[in-house]
Amino acid sequence: MFISDCLNVNKEGHLTIGGLSTVQLAEKYGTPLYVMDENLIRENIRSFKKSIERYYGGHGLVAYASKAFACKAMYAICKDEGIGVDVVSGGELYTALQAGFQPENIVFHGNNKTPDELTMAVETGVGRIVVDNISELHLLDGIARAAGKKVRIMFRIKPGVDAHTHSFIRTGQIDSKFGFALETGEAMAAVDEALKLPELTLVGLHCHIGSQIFDIEPFEHAAQVMLQFMGDVKKKHGAVLRELNLGGGFGIKYLPEHDPDDYDTYMKRVSTVVKKTAAQQDLPEPFILIEPGRSIVGPAGITLYKVGAIKEIPGVRTYVSIDGGMGDNPRYILYQSDYDVMIANKATQQKTEVVTVAGKCCESGDLIQENAPIQHVEVGDVLAVLATGAYNYSMASNYNRIPRPAVVFVKDGKDRLAVRRETYEDLVRCDCE
Repeated sequence: MFISDCLNVNKEGHLTIGGLSTVQLAEKYGTPLYVMDENLIRENIRSFKKSIERYYGGHGLVAYASKAFACKAMYAICKDEGIGVDVVSGGELYTALQAGFQPENIVFHGNNKTPDELTMAVETGVGRIVVDNISELHLLDGIARAAGKKVRIMFRIKPGVDAHTHSFIRTGQIDSKFGFALETGEAMAAVDEALKLPELTLVGLHCHIGSQIFDIEPFEHAAQVMLQFMGDVKKKHGAVLRELNLGGGFGIKYLPEHDPDDYDTYMKRVSTVVKKTAAQQDLPEPFILIEPGRSIVGPAGITLYKVGAIKEIPGVRTYVSIDGGMGDNPRYILYQSDYDVMIANKATQQKTEVVTVAGKCCESGDLIQENAPIQHVEVGDVLAVLATGAYNYSMASNYNRIPRPAVVFVKDGKDRLAVRRETYEDLVRCDCE
């Protein structure tokens, strides 16, 4: 019935998450409200860990892509489940460290890391820094020498693979702000330079071809291209790069008609390509890193709103206004992202209306979904947007000086506050007179 296993309906006909009534959660914590099912998050993490065991003999690491959803409670779960995390900023790194995360299991990404961020990474002992460009390579070398530390690096490579996804979230093609291109010789030139720098140890390569990808073939092709390049490095320099980070980007189900492949199927097919191509290139099977983010937290989250004004424009559309909007979910205005919406207090009723869900920001484009099927909607209803665990809280803003919502975790029939709701006092905390 639902696009996520953590959702159900109780005897009152209300939507539940993790066995708890969303209507009661909305009453207890207020709206807008992000709610995350901790059991499903852990279950998704464990499925990726098991696939590393099954297809790579445990010779690998799951590194949660924290840009999908980051807070101390989330990093604590990752630590507890024994996986790594990838971070892309000093703020994410700082939060992970504050949560007690082991720095050796942190992978640091980013196309324009600042000197301060790189210094923090070196001084705290981050396990792998993914270098994006030549200027960063030399900047990092200087920081490592000044600190008297050896630093393990990987290069982000653009494998030239079309990921068949939205242009804003394709990252593996030559025209991307991320990484070194293979076609131009840029990637090999970076390897040539890195091998001359004694403070830096080039341990492997990284690629990421995009996000919300349903096809497995682009992942297979990317793995083949990357291993062929690793073979080229061995032929030219005699250097064996022993780690391969294949990134993330696995698609999730946002609408009932979406049908992504099982993640185990992806892991099995890609592992076959990895082993075959490594043998062809006379390389040892590499230590494999993967970076799932959305696929771990996306299906585990929902956002709850209270319905306010309802405006019917005859022959045009009906606007259903909620007490949140683009400030807590900018993905529709950015990508026209699909979402399944429903009235949480009428979960057993049929969807008989088609509406546009509008936010409260002073923007005509502040919409959450257009032409959305929904139950009969009235002022005061609790409206739920499903599969919002990824890139909602993490992309939230204070546009129009609206405080960001709270985040609640549910587990085994209990709820706990993971991130408190911002107050008006929070909004002015950094203001100067």
